[in-house]
Amino acid sequence: MITTEGLTRTFRAKDRTVEAVRGIDLSVGEGELLAFLGPNGAGKSTTLRMLTTLLRPTAGRAIVANHDVSRDPDAVRRRIGYVGQGDGASHSQRVRDELVAQGRCYGLTAAASEQRADELLEALELTELARRKASTLSGGQRRRLDVALGIVHRPALLFLDEPSTGLDPQSRANLWHHILRLRRETGMTIFLTTHYLEEADTMAERVVVMDEGRIIADGTAPELKRALAARSAIEAPTLDDVFLDLTGRSLRDRFIAPPEAVAA
Repeated sequence: MITTEGLTRTFRAKDRTVEAVRGIDLSVGEGELLAFLGPNGAGKSTTLRMLTTLLRPTAGRAIVANHDVSRDPDAVRRRIGYVGQGDGASHSQRVRDELVAQGRCYGLTAAASEQRADELLEALELTELARRKASTLSGGQRRRLDVALGIVHRPALLFLDEPSTGLDPQSRANLWHHILRLRRETGMTIFLTTHYLEEADTMAERVVVMDEGRIIADGTAPELKRALAARSAIEAPTLDDVFLDLTGRSLRDRFIAPPEAVAA
């Protein structure tokens, strides 16, 4: 579902060149739920932006949903769903109207958009909120609406960029209940970024850790924890322990590429 070869992105920042992503090779299989982790400034967000066609690679290649992100970005966009960190819905639109409009943007007929909107409202427990404006929803309700907007066109691959950040424990659990159920029902591939490592530990079938623009670990959560236990004095390490062992404990103060940064 995702294959990258030497994927690279550099930026010009004042008088220096910043290597945000340094030639990564990554493969994500169909139906997989992969957690893509890294500290701030690791290159994680830049990689995600390249995979979702929001940023062109400086070098290397990425095939996403059977299409090259550089040569045919429109085809990639038609086949993926993306739930970003911010609210995806317009605050002035009613919930159902927003879903119908999203379906129309993806080329569904008016009737098909109406039907799909109703399906998603029911699937994500939003039916009673259909006539409410998005601005009046709670945080958990808005995130469920964001997921609905991201899958209205039935993508085979869904990118979730820190989907549960800022939610209370009940809302997080409810959101993940819906995401995992939809995945079971559709076989959807999910590419997840999160700073909640317990989510990666319990939800993901595979964990990839990135730092300094490179992939530094790739395996299941149990594999990564067993490897740490074997080389350290920690008897029962958590994924947090693994993450800190791999990336260090110091706070980061390095360049994070802004949207307006230019390629080197």
